[in-house]
Amino acid sequence: MVVFASAVVFVFATSAFAVGPGKTVEFEKGGKVVFDGKAHSAAKCNECHPAIFKMKKGADVMTMKDMEAGKFCGVCHDGTKAFGVKDPASCVKCHKK
Repeated sequence: MVVFASAVVFVFATSAFAVGPGKTVEFEKGGKVVFDGKAHSAAKCNECHPAIFKMKKGADVMTMKDMEAGKFCGVCHDGTKAFGVKDPASCVKCHKK
């Protein structure tokens, strides 16, 4: 019974951080950036979590310099797998006013 209860608590605790299709997460540091769950629905959660991004709000401090070096969003947004973070035309895809 304890194992089952622990599993239920884990599922509900981790789902509180989930950004599924139709949901977004906004980051305000350095300008408003919107992560759109729908745009990323082809990826599986475990492709990014917890190896690239921690599963705790505010745990990752991301900079454009890091992303351009292939960290955080830059792991996929390299201009090959997905639009590159170095491409000035792509800025508006993430940065919102």
